[in-house]
Amino acid sequence: MPSFTRRQSLLAVAGGAGVALALPGGIKAATRAAPTVVHHVSYKTQQVGDVEVYYREAGPANAPVLLLLHGYPTSSHMFRGLIPLLADRFRVIAPDLPGFGLTKAPPRGQFAYTFDNLAKVMDGFTQALGLHRYALYVFDYGAPTGFRLAAAHPERVTAIISQNGNAYREGLSTAWSPYQTYWENPTEANRAACRAALTPDAIHEQYVHGADPSRVSADGYMLDAAYIARPGSDEIQLDLIYDYRTNVALYPAWQSYFRAHRPPLLAVWGDKDPYFLPPGARAFARDIPGAEIHFFDSGHFALETHGPEIAERIRDFLGRRVRV
Repeated sequence: MPSFTRRQSLLAVAGGAGVALALPGGIKAATRAAPTVVHHVSYKTQQVGDVEVYYREAGPANAPVLLLLHGYPTSSHMFRGLIPLLADRFRVIAPDLPGFGLTKAPPRGQFAYTFDNLAKVMDGFTQALGLHRYALYVFDYGAPTGFRLAAAHPERVTAIISQNGNAYREGLSTAWSPYQTYWENPTEANRAACRAALTPDAIHEQYVHGADPSRVSADGYMLDAAYIARPGSDEIQLDLIYDYRTNVALYPAWQSYFRAHRPPLLAVWGDKDPYFLPPGARAFARDIPGAEIHFFDSGHFALETHGPEIAERIRDFLGRRVRV
């Protein structure tokens, strides 16, 4: 695969026209200029055991790979705006995790909805696509999934971009209290108390809390609410909420991986996230000297409000820090 090279401009397609974005050096792309090549997004499926993984892909087949892993309650749809901003330089691949979006997985009882199994499916997915080296973009549930991949196969991971994807206890807010109660005492009553997170109102609030609501597209949270409302989805999500305790237990192991392998890491964080606090972003630098931490005036779904700015950071970071 070719090396990442630093680029002095970023051209995106939005409504059919180029968008000018400032890079760290103050250089800007020419406004209204059309990109030389437009890389259309393809929508595909890949069978991995009993799971049919639905995914989006764009960019040259021989370009460096960037694997985008979404979180709760969304799907690869959350990357609909980011993918076109990166596909001129990277082969961008965004799968739907089992239990989310359009990926088809067996029902509960035939498939255990745990983070270990999400990671196993994603491991099989990368192998089926022949992805031997890739950078990871991890968000929310995508973080414990991606960190499992990275710790198991450090030789494959060229870099990590964490967008509100936590690996430190200090990153957990008090909003986790109902879930922690369930982890410690898994009664039916405590499980039922977690259902509040599955309602359309809760999903909407997850998108807009701490964000400028005028910059949050309604189709994102409405689509997520529709997916979560599908029959059986509620019990799958409650299983994953309970299993999240295994992620917290693995924090020390992932931190050891960070210290031992020091992958280039960029944290792009909505600083008003009610679930994952800014100290969780800053903590990466404790284990990875040179980790780059950037905060945005936004909430949990910072990509919804600051997609072009995050794309700019990614392009600059990978161009300077990664050689494939």
